[in-house]
Order: sequence, then structure tokens, then C-alpha cells
Amino acid sequence: MTDQSSTSVTRRALLGAFAATTVVAAPTFSNAAGFLRGAGDIRRLTMASPRTGEKIDTIYWIEGEYIKDAVREINLFMRDWRTNDVHNIDMRTMDIMAAAHNLMDVNEPYLLLSGYRSPKTNAMLRSRSSGVAKNSRHLRGQAADLRMHSRSVNQMFRAASACRGGGVGRYSGSNFVHMDCGPVRSWGR
Repeated sequence: MTDQSSTSVTRRALLGAFAATTVVAAPTFSNAAGFLRGAGDIRRLTMASPRTGEKIDTIYWIEGEYIKDAVREINLFMRDWRTNDVHNIDMRTMDIMAAAHNLMDVNEPYLLLSGYRSPKTNAMLRSRSSGVAKNSRHLRGQAADLRMHSRSVNQMFRAASACRGGGVGRYSGSNFVHMDCGPVRSWGR
């Protein structure tokens, strides 16, 4: 007869321990990609756009290879919805988004508020808000502004920050988190 009261390891505890050791081990962009390597052989993004009504759920990386058609689909989805301009989204940003989503252990898609921004759109947004950078990483396809209903801004911020793959901005008043593949840094409350 075996003792049923022995300690069991849950998936969440194992992922938490793995994420903690990954963050400590290599505080660079490689954390996001490294975390995903340890999390399985696929990378997936699932998003919805409240602006266009579109949805995407795609596996864009399998066993060390990006899937060109899926990456193109993500580029189109993350286009500037105001001008319909499409730009290549930096795959490092995709990886950070996927890694943060995995850390949150949710099935809910991200709500994409802003992906790529054309210079025209960025200039218009700058004229309306002091929080829009003149040389925003959105202009280079290196950033995304995201929201979730089932996770707070703080939860999303902590998950993205744990990846140590780029910049993470917390915009609690507007209920979104900014993720980019630039230098590791954070801001906002």
C-alpha cells in the first residue's frame, strides 16, 4: 500500500520554479526564448482585436523553426488598423508575448490594442497624449499594447517582466500593458 499523502508537484508550481530559475540565470532577451524552449516545442499566439473584430490563434514556431505563413499572419493581424499598413513584427516581441501568456497559464486571448504603428498614426497619437514616444518601438514593429479580461494589469506586467526580454510598461489607468523587445526596463504603475 502506498502513502497517498506524499507531496505532489503541480504544473503551476513546476512552471513557477522554472520561470524563477530562468530569470535569475540569464537576465537578457534570451530568457523569453529560453523559457519557451523549456516549455515545449511550439510557440503560439492567440489574440483578438477590439478595433477590427478579428481573431488569431496560431502556432508560429515549431521545434526551433519559425513558420513563415504564421508569422505573415501575425504581421497582418498586428497591422496599423487606422491606415491598414502592415509591417514585419519583430519575432522577439512575439516570443515575449507568448512567454508571458504561458506564464499566466490562461486560455484567454490577448486583446491587441496596438501593434505596428505607422508614422502618421504615431504622430496623431503623440498630439493627443504625452505618453506616446516620438521614436516608439511600435514604429518598428517591436512593441504591442495588450489587455486581458481575466488578468489584471499587475499580473500581466509581472509575467512580462519575468521574461526579462525587453521593455514592459504598466498603464493601470488605461488598463493595458506594453511589451517590447528593446532593452530590459520597466515603467508605470
